[in-house]
Amino acid sequence: MSYIPRLKQEYKERVIKALSEEFGYKNVMQVPKLEKIVVSRGVGAAVSDKKLIDHAVEELSNITGQKAVATLSKKDVASFKLRKGMPIGAKVTLRGERMYEFLDRLITSALPRVRDFQGVKANGFDGRGNYNLGVTEQIIFPEINIDKINRINGMDITFVTSAQTDKEAKSLLTELGVPFKKN
Repeated sequence: MSYIPRLKQEYKERVIKALSEEFGYKNVMQVPKLEKIVVSRGVGAAVSDKKLIDHAVEELSNITGQKAVATLSKKDVASFKLRKGMPIGAKVTLRGERMYEFLDRLITSALPRVRDFQGVKANGFDGRGNYNLGVTEQIIFPEINIDKINRINGMDITFVTSAQTDKEAKSLLTELGVPFKKN
């Protein structure tokens, strides 16, 4: 038998049933699912120091378990001394098993390490069922060695779901274990 991530198993066994009861889906294919997670980081200081991009790519690769890629600028901005095609950030797109593994580690080990954590804000939805979460420090992830980082940076985590509305997406993420703040 092959390995199945804990959250994927939980989605199949419990979440589909719970969401079907809540929203009255008649078919399993109507139930929203998590399609991908994109972890990205902008490195504005990379204009002057090219090594910062390498550090960002390496840290994102360590956190997610998948090779990160550098993102390039799309246009020239003279006031920022930025030219088209210069690396200015890093990103990773997670799908399938790695996506569920990353979500599991984020919920169980990384978010509880945030100081004074009461839950993530519920206003990060975009109106189409996707959720954006900003993390202020990369040191909340246990994969990061605090002694080896040169500066503390944040990152953006985007959850792309197949949900049609924000209410469905919030229910899906809540069932998967994302700790939203109580209003």
